[in-house]
Amino acid sequence: MPCRVQVAALPWRKTAYGVEVMLITSRDTGRWVIPKGWPEGQEDLYESAAREAAEEAGLFGSVSRFEIGRYYYGKRQPSGMEARCEVLVFPMEIDQVAEKWPERKKRKRKWFSPQAAAAMVREPDLGELISAFGVNPRESAA
Repeated sequence: MPCRVQVAALPWRKTAYGVEVMLITSRDTGRWVIPKGWPEGQEDLYESAAREAAEEAGLFGSVSRFEIGRYYYGKRQPSGMEARCEVLVFPMEIDQVAEKWPERKKRKRKWFSPQAAAAMVREPDLGELISAFGVNPRESAA
């Protein structure tokens, strides 16, 4: 069975202490993830990633047109079966964090150092992407 493709935003910002990455909790298990979802209509993939960041975490900013990598995971279906998904990750430099957003009652959000964020996510490939990104985000996001 072929993989289904999803897109994700890797939200980041530069602070006086260095780069931070935002993670959000999943709606079902509460584990730490990045905003992700299905492309819709005629959206470019990077635009879909930015939309997911706005809907799931209330984040706005400049999203890269180029993915920095991919990871795979098993998405639990209502039937109990697992669908294999390939997730394309687009860095997004955040310049606005909304106080109210569509999924604010379903999720938590928090800024982490890239190293801490990499350790918090369940998918090893995503953790590696976050760690590598944290070394030089502007170069990775170019």
